[in-house]
Amino acid sequence: TARAGSGQQPALTVASILKQYTESFVERYHGHLSCHVESTLLRIGFCRTAPMKGRVYRCPSCDSKVPVYNSCTDRHCPQCMGARRADWVNQTAQLLRADTAYFQVVFTIPDKLSSLVLGNRRPLYRLLFRSAASALQRSIGKECGMQAAATMVLHTWNQRLGHHPHIHALVPGSGPSLDGSQWVPCRYTQATRKKPAQPFLVDNKELGRRFRGSYVRGVRRLIRAGVLEIDDLVQINAVLAEVQACDWVVYIQPPPTETSDPEDVLKYLARYMTGGPISDRRLIEVKDGRVHFWARSSDKSGRQVPVSLPILEFIRCWTLHILPKGFTKTRRYGGWS
Repeated sequence: TARAGSGQQPALTVASILKQYTESFVERYHGHLSCHVESTLLRIGFCRTAPMKGRVYRCPSCDSKVPVYNSCTDRHCPQCMGARRADWVNQTAQLLRADTAYFQVVFTIPDKLSSLVLGNRRPLYRLLFRSAASALQRSIGKECGMQAAATMVLHTWNQRLGHHPHIHALVPGSGPSLDGSQWVPCRYTQATRKKPAQPFLVDNKELGRRFRGSYVRGVRRLIRAGVLEIDDLVQINAVLAEVQACDWVVYIQPPPTETSDPEDVLKYLARYMTGGPISDRRLIEVKDGRVHFWARSSDKSGRQVPVSLPILEFIRCWTLHILPKGFTKTRRYGGWS
């Protein structure tokens, strides 16, 4: 493989692939790329190289010198922003209480809406946040009688780099009542002889219906306002009717154990805040014009299997997840806003 094993070859990284093949990619897709995508790839290409300038460290003993070049600080760069992720974890951890159970809630929109969202990322990603927060607040308020709180992070990819927009939310299971007069404790399921009581947030099916209704209404409202770019309104209306007739996936994960640390969830979410849709450790090799990498098996076994994409297709899929300029991909709602 192209990974450094014996020390004779440089380690294979996402950044090295982007730097080596960006010129070929831009030449092939120049007329189809936005200025923001091209400039992002350009910045990443210069990251930690001489054009970025930097400092020279000199050893006082042997007088040897080592240049250390500046980072590009682009949030999509696979080499940058580790400190910002750590800061986000530390700041968000200040909101956590030791006596509270925390749930991870994942909101996913159907794949049939993917092309519509790709063509209108800023308004429809924003709507994804608002719809998830609205559904949570309504469900928690109605079922638990308490004020909801959440910190949310947007993910836009699946294991094979396809466009798969979804929201990960960290949600406390207890909080102040709606009138603020008392503290509402976390609810628990009924214990049985075979299964102990488990922390319980809300009915995920009802939460999914509220999320679906809020998102579809929001899309229709944006269409009427002329905000979205749409080629075929009849086709879009047919797709909206189809997705409105099915259940949407909302996954609620309770704390695995009574001693589970909610900061572990924060660290998991932080891994995907910057750096793009795939980490270096998932890369296998670049061979015969294809990038080979590990991805989760589609048979729901959780196994990691090798998959591959042509090099330029790999970069094209990677650029699908460059967010609109200035778009905030982590937000707080309710009591944490």
